Amino acid sequence: MGYLRIKRDVLIMRVKKTALIICNDGTEYWITQKQFWNMVREKVVEQTGDQPLQGKFRGRDDQLLITLNHTVLNQATPIHTGEVLQNARLKKSRR
Repeated sequence: MGYLRIKRDVLIMRVKKTALIICNDGTEYWITQKQFWNMVREKVVEQTGDQPLQGKFRGRDDQLLITLNHTVLNQATPIHTGEVLQNARLKKSRR
């Protein structure tokens, strides 16, 4: 289990970032397993290892990529980008 902290009398569990994404330029990003498997399903990342869960970015260097809270997003997959942005807005509104 992750670390617990109390915020406004509500217990919040920290998210464990246990999946490693390696970009074409060698940059490494840690993301959650759920984000990792969504990216594998969308064929943005190719799984390369299990312990820890690892993947390599499948795209070309010239594709438009953005990073949001240490999550690599490809603008070519608008569903994934929208999902992550929606979660970021939700977290921001909780503060």
